[in-house]
Amino acid sequence: ANCRLQYRYKDLHVYQLEHPTQVIEWTSGRTVCVAGYSSSKNEILELHLPLKLFADENKGLCAERDFKVVHGGFAEGPVCCLRHVPGTRCVVTNDGLSSDLQVWTVGGDDSDVIRRTGSVKGRRSVSEGGSRIAAPLSSQLLHGARSSDVQLTQLTSGQILYTLETDSADPLSSLQFVSDTVFLAGCCNGNVYIADTRTSAAPQLSPGPAAWGGSVLWWTDASAGRVIRLSSSGQAVVSDLRDLGEAVSWAQLDVQSHRCNPDDVRVSWAPALDNCIAVSGFSGAVQIYKTSVWGTERQDVQPLFEHRGHAVSSQSDDDVFVTAHVWHPERPRTLLSAASDGSVHVWDWVDQSEL
Repeated sequence: ANCRLQYRYKDLHVYQLEHPTQVIEWTSGRTVCVAGYSSSKNEILELHLPLKLFADENKGLCAERDFKVVHGGFAEGPVCCLRHVPGTRCVVTNDGLSSDLQVWTVGGDDSDVIRRTGSVKGRRSVSEGGSRIAAPLSSQLLHGARSSDVQLTQLTSGQILYTLETDSADPLSSLQFVSDTVFLAGCCNGNVYIADTRTSAAPQLSPGPAAWGGSVLWWTDASAGRVIRLSSSGQAVVSDLRDLGEAVSWAQLDVQSHRCNPDDVRVSWAPALDNCIAVSGFSGAVQIYKTSVWGTERQDVQPLFEHRGHAVSSQSDDDVFVTAHVWHPERPRTLLSAASDGSVHVWDWVDQSEL
């Protein structure tokens, strides 16, 4: 326990939402969108991060420490998934109740309102767990709730440009592009499909890691030619994108494994820091792990850093758990995280091993 008290921060800023969020999505290098996920009407907000976070020198001269609401609006239902469309002021959401998507315009024409401006039809009327969304270009959306209903849709016309042809209908835990046209569909059972939107060829299937131990759920993330799969029992397996059947490294993370909802857990590679992942959703903490020290045999590993601020500072009597986290796209050790008590933190952590 003592080692966990030694974690140090370069920056830590705290904000309180009226209702908790499951989504944190960058709309620029300094702004994010968040939205509520309760069953009734929910706020959808664009927040500007504290200016003090970006004052690398003379931080003491920068008085602005708070998050600021830049744009806001209301969604009639929950917001369980939200993606910013690159190069636009549009975000796309899914309510977790059907596979249809909602399209929003963030501000514009000197307006501070986030307005519902359209919709995109999904292939299922009812969805279990909701659609995953990836936005590769300013005019296209990849979306689907199961491996059998993934499609690429032209945002402006609604035309379907590509469909993923699979024999199974596995619920999805993630959808993401690994290049302009190649995407990865991660399933809750650990299966991973790799497909190219330019071709009608059958997708490449990498079966779930059954040999690595049975588990209820798996979550997936890919970056720089590597794929990580994380199980609900805390097993983490890193593979090369070119050979997903082989484990490059394998570890048992120091996490609680009692939460088993597909929307709870997040695992993500750091975009500007080599061999680091962030894991959240098992508890009130966000953990950072360094995968380069893992071996090919499964071993118990400890986090390089653990952000426990949500649980420590919460005023709630209930157990607080982290609902979302996201790395800053350019600042190597800066993350945002949100929790079930409505708190949102932005923090820049210090790697003690480099001091």
